[in-house]
Amino acid sequence: MSTQPTDPIISEVRSVRDAHASRFRYDLSAIFRNIRAMQDESGRKYVCLPSRPVASSGTKPQRHGKRVSES
Repeated sequence: MSTQPTDPIISEVRSVRDAHASRFRYDLSAIFRNIRAMQDESGRKYVCLPSRPVASSGTKPQRHGKRVSES
């Protein structure tokens, strides 16, 4: 097992996330309701994008960018 140096920003984000989750006893439904309430109270407009279709297992994944001709 390798030990990587700890990034102080990542440590802070994890600490804040853990403190927030502990307020709700790590109940995901309660955490989600709180985040939604904070969004509603912020007055900002949030965008909800539709889900992307899932490719069936027999198809090739779609590529983005330039199309390369198959020769």
